[in-house]
Amino acid sequence: MTTLKSKLQADLNAAIKGRDELRSSTLRLTLAAVQKEEVAGTQKRELSDDEVQKVIAKEAKKRREAADAFAQGGRAESAEREKAEGEILAEYLPKQLSDDELRQIVAQAVEEAKAAGAEGPRAMGQVMKIVNPKVAGLADGGRVAAEVKKRLAG
Repeated sequence: MTTLKSKLQADLNAAIKGRDELRSSTLRLTLAAVQKEEVAGTQKRELSDDEVQKVIAKEAKKRREAADAFAQGGRAESAEREKAEGEILAEYLPKQLSDDELRQIVAQAVEEAKAAGAEGPRAMGQVMKIVNPKVAGLADGGRVAAEVKKRLAG
């Protein structure tokens, strides 16, 4: 078992013993998503820590989107629960880049793309190709795309 997956399992056991319903249900759903990913495809396999982290990031994104949807639908209690679940999952993900750090990385990528001859909004794809490997797992794709668009427009 990978170290991240075993940490999730150990934390689940601790949450169950401590009768922490929110944490235990969140970790159960996350471990179920990890197991589903392990048996997806033609052959069962053990996920690496990076792959487990991607599954956790996907689950955290689902929680953010659900919280937004609940908030727009006027269901504040459900939105709060989704946000709390997202915060629990964030503990298992690497620290996200600050806005300043993201701006700096995007600015460098825009300069690289301009040096290669790409300018204006059409350079979006080239800039994203440069930025994505640098920020993978450290910033939400929507945040990155918005910053790139802002940089290219202005």
